[in-house]
Amino acid sequence: MTPRSTNEATGGGPAPATAARRAAGAQRREEILRIAVETFATRGYHNASLAEIAERAGLTQAGLLHHFRSKTALLSGVLELRDTSEIEQLGPERPRGTAFLDHLVETVRLNSTREGIVRLYAVLSAESVTEGHPAQQFFRDRYDGLRALVAEALREACELGEADPALDVEGVASAVVAVMDGLQVQWLLAPRSVDMAAVTRRVLSALLADLRLPAAGPAGDASAGPDGNGPTGNGPDDTSGTG
Repeated sequence: MTPRSTNEATGGGPAPATAARRAAGAQRREEILRIAVETFATRGYHNASLAEIAERAGLTQAGLLHHFRSKTALLSGVLELRDTSEIEQLGPERPRGTAFLDHLVETVRLNSTREGIVRLYAVLSAESVTEGHPAQQFFRDRYDGLRALVAEALREACELGEADPALDVEGVASAVVAVMDGLQVQWLLAPRSVDMAAVTRRVLSALLADLRLPAAGPAGDASAGPDGNGPTGNGPDDTSGTG
């Protein structure tokens, strides 16, 4: 039986040398992941090679495989490193109803400060639609989760009287996610020409205006006049007068 170190035997945790090795290993893994993020974002998953990533990390390919047993495992580490976006981290503390759509603008603003991560996800999400791509299920789950989160906020907006109860929340949620992802691609191609946060705010503002409940007249009809029987005849578009 191998004797334990004094620290372990007395319940004081791993020996200092063991803790130092673990810390060094964790730091090395983080360095490899950062290099992999940049490589996958620049070259795509299929075009990037373990040999290239290992060389950039100052390792042999065997040394890289000591930390990540396969290219797929490395990809999994890269994906886990981030998708913990502002939206997905909110959980039960997130804003409710239409306030959540306002929060999306801040999420977009944050993304405009981390080009590498945005590029990584734009490249990998597009690649993931190809047959057999190892990240396909990850992105399928990710988009399912994002749509569900936005749809839930829209349902809350309906319950709070902020939106028409007849709203197609699933369809609108898909549109919101599409706007955000589509803007990311445009921004990556022309960052000086596309203000992601400003355009997102403009689109969501227009969307919100369209989703609002119509202002009801005294009889509960948006077009009812004072007696509830029809238009007042006093509006700028009225053509029912005698002239």
